[in-house]
Amino acid sequence: MTALLTRLLGRLPIGWLQLSHAPTRMAAAVAGVGFAAVLVLVQLGMMGALNSTVAQSYAPFRADLLISAHDARTLTDGSPLARRWIGPVLADSAVAAAAPLYLGKLDWRRADGSIATLTVYGLPVEAGRFAGPLLAGRLPDLAARDVALIDRQTRGIDPAALAGVRPDAPLRFEVQGRTLTAIGSFRLGGGFSADGALIVSDQTFLRLFPQRIGGTPSHLLVDLHPGMSAGSAATRLQAALDASAVQVRTLPAAIAADLRYQTTQRPTGLIFGFGVAIGVVVGVVIVYQVLSTDVANHLREYATFKAMGYPHRQLLSFVFEEAAILAVLGLIPALLLALVIYAGMASATGLPVAMTPLRAVTVSLGTLAACLLSGALAARRLRAADPAELF
Repeated sequence: MTALLTRLLGRLPIGWLQLSHAPTRMAAAVAGVGFAAVLVLVQLGMMGALNSTVAQSYAPFRADLLISAHDARTLTDGSPLARRWIGPVLADSAVAAAAPLYLGKLDWRRADGSIATLTVYGLPVEAGRFAGPLLAGRLPDLAARDVALIDRQTRGIDPAALAGVRPDAPLRFEVQGRTLTAIGSFRLGGGFSADGALIVSDQTFLRLFPQRIGGTPSHLLVDLHPGMSAGSAATRLQAALDASAVQVRTLPAAIAADLRYQTTQRPTGLIFGFGVAIGVVVGVVIVYQVLSTDVANHLREYATFKAMGYPHRQLLSFVFEEAAILAVLGLIPALLLALVIYAGMASATGLPVAMTPLRAVTVSLGTLAACLLSGALAARRLRAADPAELF
């Protein structure tokens, strides 16, 4: 290692020699950096899973604009919307079509006694232009009474068992006191508020949720004529409708607002954010303590370097070298351990927890920056390295 660093640095690796001179303290520092990096990676992994599941929840449908109640912060909360708004919306020259979207949640008690919470999407069977890739061409199949498509990624169920569901091999199950017939499946997956999803027609939805009426959908989906600007249409419709009752947004803007709310105002997102901050603080403190102790223990040696004519920036480079070595040695096992933890969490929870290249690079650079910051703080003691102390 010494020879390799000598070739890379073009000089004797003073930082490495000082660290390796006290292997126990170096091992403790590397473990501390690795622990902090793993903590940050795990929290970011869960935050990424939260973001992925929020974005996935919009996949069953498509639209240029989404009209929601004024108090809707996410896709599944907020007050029901009056269906009467479809008339004024269709009066706009840029609008080609509009359709209601119904959303609800129900519990499915399975044969083994376990309960799965399902998000139910209800769409009119004639609204095929609003079907997302998961539903393309399949809405007419839901016209029959109490027919559904089921999420084969529903948490707690073997995906292979649901992948074989089709019209000639349907799955019959009971929810809300009604018997539904699943004639097909789709791949969506659960999230933090539900274990899976069902897609049904609007009429089947209203039978599953008798407290809801057809005139109160959850959202209105709006499709524009080709070439029309979604942003301009949203602004115009928002001005034409009652701003105190509804909000008109492009679909990407609605998804972005949902993500922002989930990560900055919901407890789950805030907890993950605090976890990341705590991991960074832990890493900085541990590395600072190690480097500060090392500088204090070698203060006379640093004073000798000063007496020999070494500038202060050269002494700083020795400390930064130690910080960078600790960052690299801590990151390698941290990334490997995080991959194992991600796989375990994904298997246990069904959430899309996965390492991304961007996250690995970001955490690596962040860990290096945190270690260098700790080195800069610890190096303040070098100014006390007075050559006069040698005499």
